[in-house]
Amino acid sequence: MTAFRTVAPLAACLALVCAAPAQAQQANMSFFVTSVGVGNGADLGGLAGADAHCQKLAASAGAGAKTRHAYLSTQGDGAVNARDRIGKGPWTNAKGEVIAKDVAELHGANHLTKETALSEKGEIINGRGDSPNRHDILTGSQSDGSAFPPGKDMTCKNYTSSTQGTVMVGHSDRKGLNDSAPMLSWNSSHPSRGADGGCSQVDLRSTGGDGPLYCFAVN
Repeated sequence: MTAFRTVAPLAACLALVCAAPAQAQQANMSFFVTSVGVGNGADLGGLAGADAHCQKLAASAGAGAKTRHAYLSTQGDGAVNARDRIGKGPWTNAKGEVIAKDVAELHGANHLTKETALSEKGEIINGRGDSPNRHDILTGSQSDGSAFPPGKDMTCKNYTSSTQGTVMVGHSDRKGLNDSAPMLSWNSSHPSRGADGGCSQVDLRSTGGDGPLYCFAVN
């Protein structure tokens, strides 16, 4: 009986010691893929709505102290480049792994893979071969993180439409139908498509996603 009373508190203490580093890493994470989308296709409520979604999920994971921005570009007057709104880095995931030390590395030889592009909960995002596949991440961006020129809509009307336009997505697992550069791209793989055009929740799901975002801490 005495031995049990001694071992039980010791086991509980060890569990807390083991959990503390993981919790600290998660609280300090500066990059994650959203575990859920906004739920209204590519209508995110604009950049402000997307940023708020990032902030909400970070807070739910105990990491609400940092300011979060979604990795999204816009088009048209006052176009915004995704690369210009995510801070300077470095960025770490929920396990403390560095995915890129700065903006240049993020858009070059970064460390993003299926195993490192984790959600705010520290979970792996379903990719190609999983059911359901969720590797299509909304970015509206070219591969260097810049905005598309005016013309063809690549942002679902700057993330305010779930009925008209298309949106560029990247593959969080860096896998696709072949080994071409776009298919392996984390931020610029292909435009969304579907029976409704490309911006509805049904459209996003039909090509391998449900509206996840990349979220970065800017401070």
